[in-house]
Amino acid sequence: MAVRGTKDLFGRELRLHQHIVATARQVLEAAGAIELITPIFEETQVFEKGVGAATDIVRKEMFTFQDRGGRSLTLRPEGTASMVRAYLEHGMKVWPQPVRLWMAGPMFRAERPQKGRYRQFHQVNYEALGSESPILDAEAIVLLYDSLKELGLRRLSVKLSSVGDPEDRARYNAYLREVLTPYKQALSEDSQERLELNPMRILDSKSEKDQALLKELGVKPMLDFLGEEARAHLKAVERHLSRLQVPYELEPALVRGLDYYVRTAFEVHHQEIGAQSALGGGGRYDGLSELLGGPRVPGVGFAFGVERVALALEAEGFALPEEKGPDLYLIPLLEEAVDEAFYVAETLRPRLRVEYALTPKKPGKGVEEALKRGAAFAGFLGEEELRAGELTLKRLATGEQVRLPYQEVAGFLLAALA
Repeated sequence: MAVRGTKDLFGRELRLHQHIVATARQVLEAAGAIELITPIFEETQVFEKGVGAATDIVRKEMFTFQDRGGRSLTLRPEGTASMVRAYLEHGMKVWPQPVRLWMAGPMFRAERPQKGRYRQFHQVNYEALGSESPILDAEAIVLLYDSLKELGLRRLSVKLSSVGDPEDRARYNAYLREVLTPYKQALSEDSQERLELNPMRILDSKSEKDQALLKELGVKPMLDFLGEEARAHLKAVERHLSRLQVPYELEPALVRGLDYYVRTAFEVHHQEIGAQSALGGGGRYDGLSELLGGPRVPGVGFAFGVERVALALEAEGFALPEEKGPDLYLIPLLEEAVDEAFYVAETLRPRLRVEYALTPKKPGKGVEEALKRGAAFAGFLGEEELRAGELTLKRLATGEQVRLPYQEVAGFLLAALA
């Protein structure tokens, strides 16, 4: 059995994942993004410093282990810290800025498995590093929205907010502690811890009693605490989105739980996949590079969950095209032809997709197997064909047959299948 919270991918589900990633690649690389593949594990401090020691990810959800040298390593729970580490390590700061990077691959979090949420899951990440311009914030939102829209999703909504600058955030956290401390015992156990470590996380608590208390107390949103510069930045992002006719709504309660976020925060939701409707999100993180020991490098980016996007596509009735079968299925009609079927297949690959039977078949049975595999043509190798070095080809859709020398088969099939 696969480990709880993990799953094997194959067949239609794997093809759907590949289609989602391929579509994102097309959208992101059209915007100049370069593909990056980071290792699936990093030194633990990359995430402790980059994500934040007080976050739920670091405190509760990371898969951390010691290697044989006694170093603490962690399977990556998210992509941004790894991608910024790679930017710093490989001297990308001297490249023309901004540097746009994208990555797709597995992430690992020790969460309670549920529909659309696994302990090994897959994300597409995008990061734009090297500029403070609000244009890049708007571009990141547009690229996330366009990646999902290009897949055919229509029931999408963009939620936009801001977590302000560090001083704004400190002011807001102080306000939350002041308001909520007298009611600490009424909070969930998780939110009691957050009150000390990261009060803003209480705002996106999944606990109904936490949300009821916030509403009862009339807790002000982060947007009320924005300084002038952060507010102007948000207004610029809104202006760009409006000009590009990207539908969005301000969501005052939207916060990003990771320590590196500043200013812009956003999510894209799909209303057909239940309460956990966020497909992806992101924001600006101008201080992350410094947390990782590098110079100041402003950045903005997003990630979306491949499994969650797959659920949304299924909810909208998306259907992948049928998987293409082999171009040719070779059928040996006698024992001596089995080896020859293998040799002929190898001469035709890789220009053509060719499969073959490993035991002699009667013509009718061989055609039945070829049809089950979705083959376009069946190729018969009998006594006469072996003696002449020829192959009898049958187009399965029409029943038409032709007999050709081996050297003419590839050209014939390539023309027929074009």
